[in-house]
Amino acid sequence: MAITPQWKDELRARITLSTLVMRTVKLTRAGREWRGCCPFHDEKTPSFYVNDQKQFYHCFGCGAHGDAISWMVDHQGLAFIDAVKELASAAGMEVPAPDPAMAKRAEQRASLIDVTDAAQAFYVHSLAGPGGKVAREYLDRRGFSAATLNEFGFGWAPDDRQALPKAMAQFGEDMLEGAGMRAANEQGERYDRFRGRVMLPIQDARARVIAFGGRILDKRDGVAKYLNSPDTDLFDKGRTLYNLHRAAPAARQTGRVVVVEGYMDVIALANVGIADVVAPLGTALTEMQLELLWRMVDAPVLCFDGDVAGQRAAMRAIARALPLLAPMRSLNIVRLPAGLDPDDLIRSQGTAAMERLLASPASLIETLWEAERDAQPLTTPEAKAGLKARLMAHADTIADPDIKALYRRELGDRFSAFAYPPRASGFSGRAAMQSGQGGGARSFGRGGPTVIPGLSEDARTRLSGNMAGGQRKGLLTAVIAGLTRFPGEINRHAEALSRLARHDRDAAPFIESLFELAETLDSHGATAICDSQGHPAPPADIRYAFLDEGNEPGDACEELAEAVSLLVERPALEAALAATIARFDSDPEGSMVDQARLRAQLNTVDERLKAFGRRKAAPLATGNSAA
Repeated sequence: MAITPQWKDELRARITLSTLVMRTVKLTRAGREWRGCCPFHDEKTPSFYVNDQKQFYHCFGCGAHGDAISWMVDHQGLAFIDAVKELASAAGMEVPAPDPAMAKRAEQRASLIDVTDAAQAFYVHSLAGPGGKVAREYLDRRGFSAATLNEFGFGWAPDDRQALPKAMAQFGEDMLEGAGMRAANEQGERYDRFRGRVMLPIQDARARVIAFGGRILDKRDGVAKYLNSPDTDLFDKGRTLYNLHRAAPAARQTGRVVVVEGYMDVIALANVGIADVVAPLGTALTEMQLELLWRMVDAPVLCFDGDVAGQRAAMRAIARALPLLAPMRSLNIVRLPAGLDPDDLIRSQGTAAMERLLASPASLIETLWEAERDAQPLTTPEAKAGLKARLMAHADTIADPDIKALYRRELGDRFSAFAYPPRASGFSGRAAMQSGQGGGARSFGRGGPTVIPGLSEDARTRLSGNMAGGQRKGLLTAVIAGLTRFPGEINRHAEALSRLARHDRDAAPFIESLFELAETLDSHGATAICDSQGHPAPPADIRYAFLDEGNEPGDACEELAEAVSLLVERPALEAALAATIARFDSDPEGSMVDQARLRAQLNTVDERLKAFGRRKAAPLATGNSAA
């Protein structure tokens, strides 16, 4: 589709941006501009401005910026081309078509939308009528509120093979069948595809009805409990996520998107106020669906039932995602208690129980490790070798070379710690680092000198000079001191430290030296870490719990982990943003979406850095200022 800059300029000129924004955001006149509270972040004092003359909006709080097209993409959750089409329709403009064939297909699709819209109206009417009583009773038992029933468009398909042709006589059989509403048997008899089912419309990112899902109320032999529309010119189940048009705006507020197994799970969560939820449509997650999810957040939360089938579904999703992993692009996994789906959990334990599970998901690599470790008994060397082979085979499917190497290392370390547990006594060195316990790690963490000998002069100069100023640089020196105090944590954060070394040239020499010397760490020999021989201590005004010897090691290490995470996130996000900007010419719509998302994440990281800095302990007395 050839959309030129001149055509987009004309489109913007025909759209009054403030009118478009005021559909969902309250604005008040402020001189030549309009002002309101920013919809992209929580605020009480308005810092969001819309300028109709310059045709852009801007937030001075979070940096959100764009025109009418980016507003539809960033706020409404539409794909670039869908945003253009909707604005063009409102402006009375024709979107350029590449050729007559595509134009004709678009016209056919528009006609099929008329069919699905009419079918939805028929199903809603049937639910409210006398024939829909049994369906209304079922929905009442499910506990869905009237608002939820209305929002999701519940309907009822009568148990009649010819209900639709009688109710929708304006459409011919070809159109009804083209929209997936009718089917034919081997004898050529045509009949309604959905009969005797509670109906739900399936909508695209523009909230247009493109297909249906139906749930049967009584058990019948050989009849599927759930039935979805077949693939049509309107509907491709592998490229569609149920509830995406509602979840995308909600995800921009929460920074999270949850994927559940079916659309009734979506509605059960929405019924209790959890709105950022989508579901695939009767199939395992596809590559295209994963791409849709990653456009919204870096790590979607996949929520599976806790039974064997849920475990298999999780592993299928992981296998599909591994080749597609990239920096700042992964998955988180939540497994529900065995025998419970989201609705069951909410009914038995309350909404708070569901929120707690969603707030603490397992990482993709943790889920992969646990699933393969528990897949079969590991009582023989051969079985353990098989575990390692499976883990490495998974890692080798990852296309990104850096992530592949890190997965191989992390999975290898987990396997080594499992297959070669520490001896009852006398172990030290790398084994102590991997386990995070034992004499070596404890003796380093509780006191005594703590520095790595052999650090290059260049690294020491950078640490003492270039990193002396600025909040983030101060935090970096503190983290380095914390890692030398707790060397057992180095291996835990190896992946994050490697990422930091790639993105921060000041930190790279030290991290490289840290990894090299960690390989031969010995708590009983001359290679023990010692402050007097290594890098300078952090400034006296940079004091965190992980540097205070009066704190428990467990609490200190948790704060140290948070500090490492904060250090790594910002340079990685900056690199991802630079790559996104660089691809604007080849992928303008995708670049715009990703730029907005990454800038919002950068703002969030900066706020977390500020909050983390405010939590630091008061400076120690002058006599104790040296670490």
